Amino acid sequence: MSYILSIDQSTQGTKAILFDDKGNIVKRVDKAHQQLIDANGYISHDPNEIFDNVVSVVSDVIAQSKIDANTIQAVGISNQRETTVMWDADGHTLANAVVWQCSRASEIAKRYEPYKDDIFDITGLVLSPYFPASKMRWLIEYVQPQAPYYFGTMDTWLIYKLTNQQVYKTDASNASRTQLFDIHTGTWSNYLCNLFEIPKQALPEVCDSNACFGYTDFVGLLEKPIPICAVMGDSHASLYGQGCHAQGQVKTTLGTGSSIMMNIGDSYKKSTNGLTTSLAWKIDGKLEYVFEGNVNYAGAVITWLQKDLQLIDEPDDTIEAIARSNPDDETILVPAFSGLSAPYWKEDVRALFYGMSRTTKRNELIKATVESIAFQISDVLHAMAKDSGLHSLEVKTDGGPSKNPYLMQFLSDMARATVYVSSQEELSAIGVAYMAGIKMEIYHKETIFSKQTYKIYETKMEISLWKQYMDRWNHAIAVLLHT
Repeated sequence: MSYILSIDQSTQGTKAILFDDKGNIVKRVDKAHQQLIDANGYISHDPNEIFDNVVSVVSDVIAQSKIDANTIQAVGISNQRETTVMWDADGHTLANAVVWQCSRASEIAKRYEPYKDDIFDITGLVLSPYFPASKMRWLIEYVQPQAPYYFGTMDTWLIYKLTNQQVYKTDASNASRTQLFDIHTGTWSNYLCNLFEIPKQALPEVCDSNACFGYTDFVGLLEKPIPICAVMGDSHASLYGQGCHAQGQVKTTLGTGSSIMMNIGDSYKKSTNGLTTSLAWKIDGKLEYVFEGNVNYAGAVITWLQKDLQLIDEPDDTIEAIARSNPDDETILVPAFSGLSAPYWKEDVRALFYGMSRTTKRNELIKATVESIAFQISDVLHAMAKDSGLHSLEVKTDGGPSKNPYLMQFLSDMARATVYVSSQEELSAIGVAYMAGIKMEIYHKETIFSKQTYKIYETKMEISLWKQYMDRWNHAIAVLLHT
């Protein structure tokens, strides 16, 4: 028996998942890391803690599965995107990682407003502190490092550490999210590196997503090093794992935030409706592109209900609360805790409840919070329909909140789309595992993706009621946009 190891390094924690030679999950081990939030609201992660957690979960998944570690043939890595790490020539971090959600670089991003059209044309990305270019500039000004120093998204940091500081690489999907990468040529942009004053030598080599990114023994856990032969940002890995390999196919991953992606094929297309264009991946030298919209707060609003407001004990408590809520309540939550991303791109607004009445209570607030996830995703899907000209969308969905049947039906109703909820939860891990397994000729692409099964939600809501819901949501959004 041969095995493929998948590491899924996400915003909340790190998973090691072991797959057998049929593509089945054998064992999964998780470990959370600290969410470091200071008085300014800056969100950080400790890169060293995350690396230590990677080694820990790999050790545990091998021990708990009771397999012979020598039968692991390769490893794939999926990672939280845009989170930015900075380290020196000795491999010591110079600051905590700036998390993708963090808007501390907002003022820096505003400096580049005169160049926003150039930035969009080169990178496909709307100028935003969400992306690493502004975060890197902030780190340079805050840390004031001595050269040489190095930047990377979390994949690059992990590759660097796992290869004993010998390999400094990233893949095309992660590079395309930095706001420094020319997605037309597939190379770092000299113009943008000069504009943001980021030295090109402080950026990693960009490789195919299914390249060999070096070899690792996980700090002595394995007798023989194995190749790291698949690396993708988590959203791209999920798109690949969902089997969305053809033009027009759409997926949405519901994690802390949500990434909604549409495969648009092998040629660049410019969004005119508030979306970004990124690379899906680069496989065997071939670039493929996506339209993408990101939502900052998806599963995070459920965590907010649980941890901060303490209105629920467990995420599943939302299901009963919604069932007991007043169906006529008109409360809307716009969860713009750190601003609005796609398709609005307004960082200087904050969350609000809208349309509350005297009879709005706990259950109604929970219902509005859950519904906010679907409203945000629907806005992105409607923009995709306009940009692509495809007005009958089918959406493959994964992630923890996709277990909530009310949310999935509401998403289908608001988006006017058929929603396919994957029976598999670990689509990002599956994506890089399958890619690594195909690279090693353990899996066959023609058959491995046929394993997926789905629960299907069809649109049921009458158009007149849908319009009422959307009018309330759009009014709430208008209040924020005009404050």
